[in-house]
Amino acid sequence: MSDHCARIAVAGIPVKRGASSGVAVDRRRRQDAHLSRTDKASFMSGTRRTSPRTSRQTVIRLSMRVWDAPTRLLHWAIVLLVVASIVSATQGWTQLHFLAGYAVLTLLLFRLPWGFVGSETSRFGQYLRTPLSGMRRTTANGRRDTDDELGHTAAGGWMVLVLLAALAFGAVTGLFCGAGAVSAGPLAHLADQATASQVRRLHAIGSYIILGVMAFHVVSVVAYAVLKREALLRPMITGRKRLPGNFRQPRMASPVLALMLVALAACIVWVVATRI
Repeated sequence: MSDHCARIAVAGIPVKRGASSGVAVDRRRRQDAHLSRTDKASFMSGTRRTSPRTSRQTVIRLSMRVWDAPTRLLHWAIVLLVVASIVSATQGWTQLHFLAGYAVLTLLLFRLPWGFVGSETSRFGQYLRTPLSGMRRTTANGRRDTDDELGHTAAGGWMVLVLLAALAFGAVTGLFCGAGAVSAGPLAHLADQATASQVRRLHAIGSYIILGVMAFHVVSVVAYAVLKREALLRPMITGRKRLPGNFRQPRMASPVLALMLVALAACIVWVVATRI
C-alpha cells in the first residue's frame, strides 16, 4: 500500500493523509495570505519586496530612472569645483578661487530646498534614517547581496549630509576670511582683523576636512563595489539602475523647478558677494 501511495505522489496526485494534512493546508494558506499582505505593503512603501519564499526564484530586473539630472550635475560639479578651489588656492589664482567658491555656495543653496521639493530619491526624508540603521547596513556589507536600494543607502545618506556640511563650512568661512594666499573674502570687512585672520585659518582647516570626507566617500564607493558588487557610480552617471520589476518608479521633479531654484540661489550669492 505504501509503494502504491508513493507512486501516486510522484505522479503529482495528492494523497489524503487524514486530519494532519488539513492542518498543513490551513497553515500554508495563512502563510500565503501573510506574504501577500507583506508584498503589498512593500510595494506601497517602495522598499525591498523579496520574501523568503521568492528569494530563491529568478527576479526580473528592469532599468529604472533613480537619479534626476540636477542631482547628478550637482554631484559632478561639486567634484570639479573642489578641485578648482584647491588648485587655485595653492597657485594664488584669486579670481578662479572666488568663482569656484561662489559656485559651490550657489549649489549648496540650491541643494537645501531641493532636498525637500525635489525628486523622490533626492529628498532628505527618503534616505536620512537613524544612525543605527546606517551602522547595520554598513556592517552587513561583507555579505554579497542584490543591490535593491532606490537611492542612497542609510550610510550613504549620512555621508551626503556630512559632505554638504563640510562644503558649507568651507564656503561660509571663505566669505569672511582675511587676506592670505588669495585676497580677503567679500565679507571680511564686517569683522576685525584678528577675527578675519582666525577665520582664514578655519577656512584652511575646512579644506582639509572636505578632502578627507571626499576621500572617505570614494573609499566607501570602492568598498561597496568590491564587497557587495553594488555599482554606485554608474547610476550617478546615467541616472538609471536595474531593479526588480515590481519596484515602484521614483517620482522625478520638474527640471524647470530646479532651474528656478538655481537662479534664486545665484541671485542670493551675487547680493552677498557684491552688495553687502
